[in-house]
Amino acid sequence: MTLNYLTSENYTRLVEKSTTPVIVDFYADWCMPCKMMGPIFEDLSKDYAGKLTFLKLDTEKETALAEKFEVQGIPMLLVLKKGQEIGRLIGFAPKPVLKQRIDGVLSQKQ
Repeated sequence: MTLNYLTSENYTRLVEKSTTPVIVDFYADWCMPCKMMGPIFEDLSKDYAGKLTFLKLDTEKETALAEKFEVQGIPMLLVLKKGQEIGRLIGFAPKPVLKQRIDGVLSQKQ
């Protein structure tokens, strides 16, 4: 599955107008934990197909969006519904742990 990259230009379309909740992976190319998280994030996108939209955001290229969401550490996963934050997962975690945390966020906000 090919993941979409979030930018200032496509933010409204991909996040605010999304019919499903969105999870954004805030990362940087120089960040080793981010590189480790990448394949897990992509794998999770298959597990949640149709339930959750997966997007990636390069914090080095999209500094305004990183600042908007007060990103202070990466990797960070941000869960949004209609543009509003409903959950924040900071740091690297293996797939089972991330899945459990994502499920927890989604179950609280339904």
